[in-house]
Amino acid sequence: MKTLYDVQQLLEKYGILVHVGKRIWDIELMALELDNINRAGIIDPHDYMVAKLILRKEHRVEELKEKERQKYAKKDSK
Repeated sequence: MKTLYDVQQLLEKYGILVHVGKRIWDIELMALELDNINRAGIIDPHDYMVAKLILRKEHRVEELKEKERQKYAKKDSK
């Protein structure tokens, strides 16, 4: 497992489909669902940890993209 798509495929194995419409919201919801199946004890601990790391990285990337968008929006409004 290396990508966000891989995490989506993992969740799909448990019957969880996530598509909220905004990528960062999808990532946040996937993290919550992952926590839920981990609490239920039905996911392999290694898969859980790898998926959480991928989601954390992707969330950070989306936050940085949003900061860049805001930065350029401020420049354009001047």
